Amino acid sequence: MKPDLMRLVHLTNTFCLAILLSFFSGTASAAPETLPWRTDLSQEELQKVLAVIQPAALFAKAEKFEQKQAGSTTSTRVINSDAFSHFSENLSFEGERDFKLGNGLFKKIWVSSPSSTRASDGLGPLFNARSCQRCHLKDGRGHPPESNEDIATSMFLRLSVPPRTEEDKAAISSGRLQRIPEPTYGGQLQDQATPGLPAEGRMLISYREEPIELSGGETATLRHPSYSVGELAYGPMADDVMLSPRIAQPMIGLGLLEAIHEGDILALADPDDLNKDGISGKPSMVLNPGDTQKQLGRFGWKASNSSVRHQSANAFAGDIGISTPDVLAHWGDCTTGQKTCLEQPNGVQANLGTSEAPDPVLDLVTFYSRNLAVPARRDVNDPVVLAGKKVFYTTGCASCHQPKFVTRRDAAQKELQFQLIWPYSDLLLHDMGDALADGRPVGDATGREWRTAPLWGIGLTQTVNGHSYFLHDGRARSLLEAVLWHGGEAQVARDKVIAMPPEDRKSLIRFLESL
Repeated sequence: MKPDLMRLVHLTNTFCLAILLSFFSGTASAAPETLPWRTDLSQEELQKVLAVIQPAALFAKAEKFEQKQAGSTTSTRVINSDAFSHFSENLSFEGERDFKLGNGLFKKIWVSSPSSTRASDGLGPLFNARSCQRCHLKDGRGHPPESNEDIATSMFLRLSVPPRTEEDKAAISSGRLQRIPEPTYGGQLQDQATPGLPAEGRMLISYREEPIELSGGETATLRHPSYSVGELAYGPMADDVMLSPRIAQPMIGLGLLEAIHEGDILALADPDDLNKDGISGKPSMVLNPGDTQKQLGRFGWKASNSSVRHQSANAFAGDIGISTPDVLAHWGDCTTGQKTCLEQPNGVQANLGTSEAPDPVLDLVTFYSRNLAVPARRDVNDPVVLAGKKVFYTTGCASCHQPKFVTRRDAAQKELQFQLIWPYSDLLLHDMGDALADGRPVGDATGREWRTAPLWGIGLTQTVNGHSYFLHDGRARSLLEAVLWHGGEAQVARDKVIAMPPEDRKSLIRFLESL
């Protein structure tokens, strides 16, 4: 870990963490006098930040700037199915141009090699989708297949095995690897393939229903998923394979999350729960290929990627089978156990570069991904929404779903600098209990830990994507079900939701729907 990041982690166990967490419990009467890591700010700016990041204490009306939850980047366009696909409203003319170019590449349909459309060569040979947009439909949230006969385009299974050798253990310990791929099928199950090649197999899901009694005579039903694989084309999987489902996450606000100062995130960490509040978020530290020092992970269900670019390059390789300058995996996730896959032609064009998607493809897709705008809040002064916001705070949801940050003054892109944002996430890893555990460690994340999912835009899932499936595998069919799946560090808050008056539950859900 970088020395400066290590110092910031230590700070979480002392003055700064105590002050920040006292805000959440309502015991603080004034802002802390300093945030020593925010060297990007002038003294005047620092005082503004310290004043504005205090959690809400009064709930009679919306907070100042709350409606524009992504600062000046917030989209104020009409809310419809394109609500997640607009660019940041403060982009320059040149920025709009690059965004639109990136959008075209994000939607680009890749084809198998060789083909007459040489600029689109390189698909697969094994893959989960033919374009970024096929997973992130309308730039929004994926969903599980409606039946085992459906192709799960916006959902797939991650695969890995426990480290078996000392070399494996050393690679995991150092961060050079975050997990050990399944020897034959690699890092994820790919249910599509180019012509003449069999797909790896098919994800199979079954569900068991469980009724949950709520206060006031109400009942909710949770569906417990069980995962397996069928139609394996390359032989059996390892007996100790670990399977973990993933649905595609919404794309909005990623550049702003990247622009949060790492110190502000680390100051919320308390991995040993030294303050005994039951919340022990910890950072995910990631060693990127070619780097010698770990960076703070922010992206992915287990915070296993440190930047939007890194996340994009890995998705190109793993999901579509397209190599980029950052990840030169011309055959995607093919393994040495899939000889016929490695014998297929790739799409590298020598006159264009050394990857199937040469520069500036990754640059433009990354820019597009960084600048998808978060829609403005709705109904921020509605009495029911405000009542639900109070429930959100008093129940303890804000302990992990950190409401707001002010981005770095020195962020690489000027439009993302010094923005007051409301992502409702601390971007840390939390133990979510047995019910949500996938049993599959990734990097610093154990098989029980997940990154706190940002909540902005969550109320528009039905509008944008036509469904209401939530959590990492879409098992929750409503926002209430998503809340009821919370365990581990969130068990106390979840139990409060079960026991509270029905009117308070409705208000809480109404608040979430306004985000």
